[in-house]
Amino acid sequence: MKTNAKKGLETVIMVKDLYKVYRIGENRIRALNGVSFSINRGEFCAIVGTSGSGKSTLLNMLAGLEKPTKGEIVITGEHMETKNENQLVKFRREHIGFIFQSFNLMGTMNAVENVALPLTFQGVSKKERLRRAKKMVHLVGLDKYWDHRPNQMSGGQQQRVGVARALVVKPEIIFADEPTGNLDSNTSQEIMKLMQNVVREQNQTLIMVTHDNMLASFADRIIRIVDGKIVEMIDNTMKNEED
Repeated sequence: MKTNAKKGLETVIMVKDLYKVYRIGENRIRALNGVSFSINRGEFCAIVGTSGSGKSTLLNMLAGLEKPTKGEIVITGEHMETKNENQLVKFRREHIGFIFQSFNLMGTMNAVENVALPLTFQGVSKKERLRRAKKMVHLVGLDKYWDHRPNQMSGGQQQRVGVARALVVKPEIIFADEPTGNLDSNTSQEIMKLMQNVVREQNQTLIMVTHDNMLASFADRIIRIVDGKIVEMIDNTMKNEED
């Protein structure tokens, strides 16, 4: 694992010369066009761009959901681009949590049961699943709603459950795709502050894709992408520390 000597920080994600080319008929569309960057452990990074900029393609490749046409993606020292599908599934299960725009909660389960769900795929005992899930429900401020089902909760509360569910597997890295896209602006800011605080407390790495500059302002670093290329990288750490 590389360490950033300047700051003494550990590099947890390294992307080098990344390309993604789609063929549509006789046309070649470059969704990503030579992208390179690194992200440190404990960093909250926002990848910002308009629809069609390549930001979601980039997130999918970081998560091992799409293969690059060319380039390297190294996460926690492992090359994602060389793994087969079974290896990628195992890697995601052991290292990665996801927060989605649509909350993807099970309607027949209460908050704690929804949060505990990913642990069933790891073979964790029921008693331990519920213990860890209740701890995460407390962490996201939903103690009073642990036995509520999704239809008994607001959108913001449901997304808090989504955050807790992503965290319960103790992932090193969390990927969030437009995580507040279905929420109003005030609730969106509440969720962003929650994600910001939780990631800091747990020293986890959060990569969020968004088109919203206001949401991106909560991140430590902003990577702006246009037509498959990085056009700007902003260090936001000092601003957020002041806030």
